[in-house]
Amino acid sequence: MPEQSVVPIDQILPNKLPLVALMGRPIFPGIFTPIMIGNPVDVKVVDSAVAGDGLIGLVMMSNENETPSISDLYQVGTAAKIVKKINLPDGGVNIFISTIKRFRIKKALHVSNPIIAAVEYLEEEEDNTSEVKALTRALISEMKQISENNPLFSEEMRLNMINIDHPGKIADFIASILNIDKTEQQKILEILNVRKRMEQVLVFIKKEQELLRIQKKIQKEINEKIEKSQRDYFLKEELKAIKNELGMTTDAKSSEYQRFKEKFDAFKFDGEIKETVEQELEKFNLMEPNSAEFVVTRNYLDTIANLPWEDPVPEIFDLSKAREILEADHYGLKDVKARIVEYLAVRKLRGVYASGTNNSEASLPGSKVPPGSIVCLVGPPGVGKTSVGRSIARALGKQFFRFSVGGMRDEAEIKGHRRTYIGAMPGKIIQGLKIVKTKDPVFMIDEIDKMGASYQGDPASALLEVLDPEQNFSFRDHYLDLPFDISHIFFIVTANTLDTIPLPLIDRMEIIQLPGYIDTEKLEIAKRYLVPKSLQRNGLAKSQVKYGKESLLHIANGYAREAGVRNFEKNLDKIHRKLALQIVEETEEKKPAPKPAVMKFVMDKKLIETHLGKPIFPDGDIKRADRPGVSVGLAWTSLGGDTLVIEASSVPGKEGLTLTGKMGDIMKESAAIAMTVAQKLSIEKYGIEAAWFEKNHIHLHIPEGATPKDGPSAGITMAVALLSLLRNRIITDHLVMTGELSLTGKVLPIGGLKEKTIAARRNKAKHIIIPKQNLRDLDEIPDYVRNGIAFHPVEQFEEVLALALPD
Repeated sequence: MPEQSVVPIDQILPNKLPLVALMGRPIFPGIFTPIMIGNPVDVKVVDSAVAGDGLIGLVMMSNENETPSISDLYQVGTAAKIVKKINLPDGGVNIFISTIKRFRIKKALHVSNPIIAAVEYLEEEEDNTSEVKALTRALISEMKQISENNPLFSEEMRLNMINIDHPGKIADFIASILNIDKTEQQKILEILNVRKRMEQVLVFIKKEQELLRIQKKIQKEINEKIEKSQRDYFLKEELKAIKNELGMTTDAKSSEYQRFKEKFDAFKFDGEIKETVEQELEKFNLMEPNSAEFVVTRNYLDTIANLPWEDPVPEIFDLSKAREILEADHYGLKDVKARIVEYLAVRKLRGVYASGTNNSEASLPGSKVPPGSIVCLVGPPGVGKTSVGRSIARALGKQFFRFSVGGMRDEAEIKGHRRTYIGAMPGKIIQGLKIVKTKDPVFMIDEIDKMGASYQGDPASALLEVLDPEQNFSFRDHYLDLPFDISHIFFIVTANTLDTIPLPLIDRMEIIQLPGYIDTEKLEIAKRYLVPKSLQRNGLAKSQVKYGKESLLHIANGYAREAGVRNFEKNLDKIHRKLALQIVEETEEKKPAPKPAVMKFVMDKKLIETHLGKPIFPDGDIKRADRPGVSVGLAWTSLGGDTLVIEASSVPGKEGLTLTGKMGDIMKESAAIAMTVAQKLSIEKYGIEAAWFEKNHIHLHIPEGATPKDGPSAGITMAVALLSLLRNRIITDHLVMTGELSLTGKVLPIGGLKEKTIAARRNKAKHIIIPKQNLRDLDEIPDYVRNGIAFHPVEQFEEVLALALPD
């Protein structure tokens, strides 16, 4: 720490000085302090000065540089005399200097290595007014307050400050010991007016006092918190000792520890699970309740304690009751119902839940509980995929848990977060098991086709382990980080389409297609389920509203001609809301208000249209080929089957084919093949000259141009439309078709025949042309859907023409 210099200031000072560049702070006049010199050039300057008069110039660098020149230095520095020099082992020197006077660099005599300059010494502008005396007292008084509160200020420094008799030296001494920026110190060094210098130093003293005040306040708050924490700890320990002495109940932490220990002992863990649980339990017992880690460990142990580790409890059931529940809740869905009954039959045959079985194989040593099933229900919206999950749980007599993965982009939602993260929690599988508290529930994973991947992972990949019977017997959630057997869970997965589901995931599931409903099915569903539920929701009695068969069919065909029944239900709700409003308004208009009369409504087409407006799909709104160049095909979308109109037209002009209607790449290729096949047949078989194609431009369009369309199954439909145009013939009425067309005229198989047949029935088609290889799919179509429709299997395109455009 610098001290007051005792070197006389009237010493004769030379006009030129060797300069030592300072990288730290500037050194003020009147100071005695040590300096470490490490730069070899500066060491030579010191050695040369010691050999001579011992005087050097100390100037702070404005631009820090390892090899400074005169341009890197400030213009004002301090002349100093070397009092003592000590050589250091590393080649540097430690010098003790006594600073004498300010100087300003006039001229560089040697720019660098070493720096020598001509200097002029600066005289202070004295001011002996009473204001300077007051400033002197203020500086000493304020610094006294700072030094009393700061242990860094020694008693020797306080005495030095008091013994200085010159105002300018007092300001310099205080500026050298204050914790201020070096550039601010340099500015103070350059102030020659004593009063202004003292005022500037006083400003910095005030700032230092404010910093000390804030520091003291922060230290006080910290001490108070520490004292309170220690006090609380000792009080809790005393309270615990008193309770133990009196035989009272233990504290909350001990109770939690005892509860966890009892639960874990009952589970009879072994292996990795036992070792991990015991370690975590011991760590929990040693933790302080106030620590952040305490809550994390407690939540982890609580999750383990609330999971169903025991094997499933045996239950008695019968197949007839399961069938009754499934039939009571849903109409149709024969494949789903059959699969559930098969599942129950297998479990019963193996004697898993049935008592007193005679099946010898089921009771063999090592016979394991059969795993749960993994079923994927695929179908358009509104056909009952989600609601069938609850019915399956009821039929099986099991707990039900549902969660949707639509829009999910984080794999941690499935497999949990690692416990190192703040707010970590288990994934949906472990959360569901914690809620249902049984090892063999029914889990429904909804909208699996609408998952996405992101930088947080791919949930579809995380589901590969969940839905794989070869892996899920030791499923490891990231949060739990213990093997857990989820193989007993009956997984039901729902999707609108398989196109967006990864193939490895599809491979792990049993796919059951749920096609759309035809009008007769919608009629039965409405009578059994939709109408009663809608009446109850809207406060109407069953006896108040009557629907005939024609009325319900009118709603189905005129307002809700989609694959499912969701819009059907919405339209029923709309009708019943309006009827409820009518009843309330008529009752309130009568004054005094009598007891509400029971109003009855018989719904016919006229009354339905009064409440719902004109039909969206009029009776005549059937897609038909009513002119040359038009054919009707069948399409399969994620919303179910649909009919597709193909329009072809020609105009004189440049040869070519234009395709419109937002066709995909595959459909465009099919159109090109259809054009080639049609052109070849028209020239070779129907006598159309090749020159006609050179002079005419053909346009092929699929209406509803805003809807994207793709796939090869419209190949024969497009070729028939083109030949209908070229021959100027209308195709057979009430005929629809589907099939991929090859360049050689072969008709190739397609998918979704069941859904397409339902769409054809809604369009009142009587004949359907299908590829011969799809004959095997006809067995999957119920008789009531096929009734009234003639199926025509074909192998060659000529067979299609014989049916669509007979000679």
